Amino acid sequence: MYNRILVPLDGSKLSESVLPHVRELAKGRLVNEVILLRICETPPIRADYPSNMPEGWDQHFDRLTELARRQCTIYLDDVEKTLRAEGINVTTDSSLGDPAKEIVDYASRNEIDLIVMASHGRTGVSRWAVGSVAERVFRATCVPVLMVRAPGCELGI
Repeated sequence: MYNRILVPLDGSKLSESVLPHVRELAKGRLVNEVILLRICETPPIRADYPSNMPEGWDQHFDRLTELARRQCTIYLDDVEKTLRAEGINVTTDSSLGDPAKEIVDYASRNEIDLIVMASHGRTGVSRWAVGSVAERVFRATCVPVLMVRAPGCELGI
């Protein structure tokens, strides 16, 4: 039913709470490919970089950005190995930027059939104040979203 599902992970136990659901979908042969995606924040890079440094500002920016990109992918390697050992066809990708925007853009560019992601299940003022990547993705994409509530979430509106 779902050829390609996108699983955004941020390295937290909360985001990993979707993995049992992903496993069940993949075991039932409902999924041909699972794509693990991690979006990391762009590293803060000072604009007032001293001109007397050994590398120029552009090289400094490129080096810090590449380092952040590599660190972003390390976590996904372990999750990929685990799922692959269970016979799941899995690939990984990562990028830097705003998580909700990057997830929505990735899904639309890559013919994703389903996005599976976790939600904190916040309610009331904390939901309004903190916002939710999951909610922003749900509102911004036309791709179906399977949202998994956090273990131990509290009911409420």
